[in-house]
Amino acid sequence: MTRLTPISGTVKEYAWGAAGGIADALGQRSTGALEAELWLGAHPGAPSRPADPADGGWPDLAAWERESGQRLPYLLKLLAVGAPLSVQAHPGAEQGRSGHRREQAAGVPVEDRARNYRDPHGKPELLIAVEDGFDGMSGFRPLAETLALLELVTSRTTEDPQGAGLRHWQHLLVDAPDATPAIRDAVSWLLSGDPRVASVVQALSSVDLRPLPEHDLVALLTRHHPGDPGIALALMLNRVKLDAGEALWVPPGQVHCYLSGLGVELMGSSDTVLRGGLTDKHVDVAELLQVLDFTPGPAPRLVPVEVGPGASAYRPRTVPSGADVPFELVHVRGDAELVTGTASIALVLQGRFEATVDGDTRELARGQACLADGAGTWSLRGRGSLYLATTLTG
Repeated sequence: MTRLTPISGTVKEYAWGAAGGIADALGQRSTGALEAELWLGAHPGAPSRPADPADGGWPDLAAWERESGQRLPYLLKLLAVGAPLSVQAHPGAEQGRSGHRREQAAGVPVEDRARNYRDPHGKPELLIAVEDGFDGMSGFRPLAETLALLELVTSRTTEDPQGAGLRHWQHLLVDAPDATPAIRDAVSWLLSGDPRVASVVQALSSVDLRPLPEHDLVALLTRHHPGDPGIALALMLNRVKLDAGEALWVPPGQVHCYLSGLGVELMGSSDTVLRGGLTDKHVDVAELLQVLDFTPGPAPRLVPVEVGPGASAYRPRTVPSGADVPFELVHVRGDAELVTGTASIALVLQGRFEATVDGDTRELARGQACLADGAGTWSLRGRGSLYLATTLTG
């Protein structure tokens, strides 16, 4: 029989977080700290706990996984982005396993700054904007767009070595017969440490690109990460702005970077991040190049599937690159009946809901989360905004 257990998550304070961002989103008292993420799941880096220590019969969800024999194949997060994240990508399932095995065999401590694979799992992810205006970048944009921008920058830059660096960047993109290897060569060069890259970043940071949106983007990135090669790399990416309820799909290997906004994210239960700039953390260029998908094209979106008058499901399996992803995220706004495949986690951001699964009923108010420890039918009564992370329902 499936049982409901209220749980509490861990708030992660990172430099890119928003002041009091998670507390504000949950309707809780804020300390003003730079709160970036709320984790809800069983990942050993921050497993969720019963909200009441006497409840549940287990100290945290990592222990629940061991004792129950079940595994949550996802990690649910609330993101409050107050400053640009690193340019990054995540591995697929096989890349996660082999990378973790390789670093374990090499004896690299999990807590080591140079460690890439902190667990043996892949990390596909989807993000739903909670409010209008979630801003980010995802995927390599069409080559012609990048070349047109570089042509404009070059035309407004007369000094060497800035001009020489810009011309070399153009040469890498123009002279290759196919866009994908050309983009790979350009990314490899931008992250190579070649001194010409520093001159390119300087040119980008000083040239007037108004009225193009890239002008404000470069200014934002320069303010937070002056001189970082990720500023140049960012100009090769698609800019994405999401209204509330719109969703971005980030398959393994997809380069991305979030800039600002509040979102709910569901991902594989992994903390593996391969970074490519806009960060003071470890950047392993060789490993990043192995993981990245350099194919240009529009940033992939997820169109929600209506599963009732008050609920929309965001399903990675509706797009080819998510065909083997076992999880989905359901946004519930009113009364709903939802059949889940395995254990599920619910988080309420607005309003109040009465949740019943297999006869077990809990009241969930804003800022509260709950685990259903097995498959079942969720009966939800209320109004507001509830996010339910679960596995496929058929």
